[in-house]
Amino acid sequence: MIQRLYRSRFFRFAASLVAGATLLAACTQMPQNRGETAAMSATPSAAPAAPAPAQLGTQWGEGIESKTRTVVAKRLSEQPDEVASVGYNEASAVRRDVGNNPERRLNLQLAQGDVEWSVLDESNRPLPLQRSRRGDDMFRLAGVEGARYTLRFRNLSDRSYEVIATVDGLDVLSGKAGSLRNGGYVLRPQETLNIEGFRKSQSEVAAFRFATPGRAYAANTEAGDVRNIGVIGAALFELEQPQAPSRPRRDATPPQPSAFPADGAYAPPPRYRK
Repeated sequence: MIQRLYRSRFFRFAASLVAGATLLAACTQMPQNRGETAAMSATPSAAPAAPAPAQLGTQWGEGIESKTRTVVAKRLSEQPDEVASVGYNEASAVRRDVGNNPERRLNLQLAQGDVEWSVLDESNRPLPLQRSRRGDDMFRLAGVEGARYTLRFRNLSDRSYEVIATVDGLDVLSGKAGSLRNGGYVLRPQETLNIEGFRKSQSEVAAFRFATPGRAYAANTEAGDVRNIGVIGAALFELEQPQAPSRPRRDATPPQPSAFPADGAYAPPPRYRK
C-alpha cells in the first residue's frame, strides 16, 4: 500500500502467531465474510431476494510503486476485534439489491469506532456504501468497469492494529485464499493505511480495477474461486505495544492571538485512548 505515502506497516505472522513472528511493514499502504451476523427483520416478512449475480470482479491492474519492510509484532488475541465485508457490483444490480431508500454511508466504523474503513475512487473520493433496510446486513457499492479503487483504513485510536484485507476471496498480500491466520498490514495509532492493489513484491502492487468477472484475478489464478467474486473483506487484530510512549498533550496556548477563535473550524475526529 501506499502511494501518496501514508506511513503504515504490514507484516506476515508465523503460523503460531507467537511473539517474534516476522512481519512486513508498508510505506504504501481483505474472502468471504466470516464474522457478520445477519440482522433479523423487525416484522415477519418473506426472505429477501438473493443478491444479484456478480457482474463485476477485480482485475490484476497496472503496477504501482509500494515499498514495504519487515517488522515484528504480536496479536493480543487470536480472535479478531472485527470482521467485516462490503459487496460490490454494477450499479443497476446494486440498486436491485438495496431497494428503495437504502441506508447510506461513506465509511464503516470498525473495532468499536477505532478504525474508519472506506473505499476510494480514482479521485480519492469515498464511494457511497448502501445497505437495504429489509434485513440484509451487507453494505454494497457500485463500481464501473475499468475504474481503479483503493481501500483506506484510518486509525482514530492510540492502539495499533493488524489489517488483513481480501478482495474476491483472495488475500491482498499473498494472493492465496483469504484466512484469519494470514498476516496483514500494520496500522499504527493515528495513521492512515491505503491498500491500492494485490502485492507483487516488496516494492510494487497490482492496482485494483473493476472488470468483468471473467477478467477478475480470482477467475484467473489457482487460489481463486469465482463464487467469492464481488466481495471485499477486512479483519482487524489489536497488536501488543510494549513500551509504547505516551502521547504528549497538546499545548493549550495558541501560537498567536485570534480575534475570532470559534470561526473556521469543523468538528475534529475522536481520538480514542486506552
